[in-house]
Amino acid sequence: MSESDKPHRGTLLTVFAILFAIAAIQDMLKPFHLEGKDTGIVILGFRMTGLANTIAGPLVGVFLLIYAIGVWRMRRYALPLALIYAVYVFVNLVVFSIVYAGQDNGPIWFLVSFSVLAVLISSGAAIRLWTRRTELV
Repeated sequence: MSESDKPHRGTLLTVFAILFAIAAIQDMLKPFHLEGKDTGIVILGFRMTGLANTIAGPLVGVFLLIYAIGVWRMRRYALPLALIYAVYVFVNLVVFSIVYAGQDNGPIWFLVSFSVLAVLISSGAAIRLWTRRTELV
């Protein structure tokens, strides 16, 4: 495939790829508790600790890195990863808000903002990839 035949990613998918790469790095670093002693990756609504956090953080990070590379390179495999991640984010937020309701999880404005952005970014990337699915190689 020549350079002129490659699909152009566009600004929006470029931003999504960069955000997923940053999230990948952040998740890979979760075991080091750089964000605080209670830092842990959240899987299906539950904050991981100990060995589970040490394993799950980097695994989710690798998933996100592969996804980011797929978006960056406009690869077909990025679409199912986008759909999986969008569902994962939504389920994570819903279950987390139920499991940890009533606990101090930070200011409500931050939680709402984070949740809205997480859903918009994850589902927005999936929707954008879906609309451009015929261009993926």
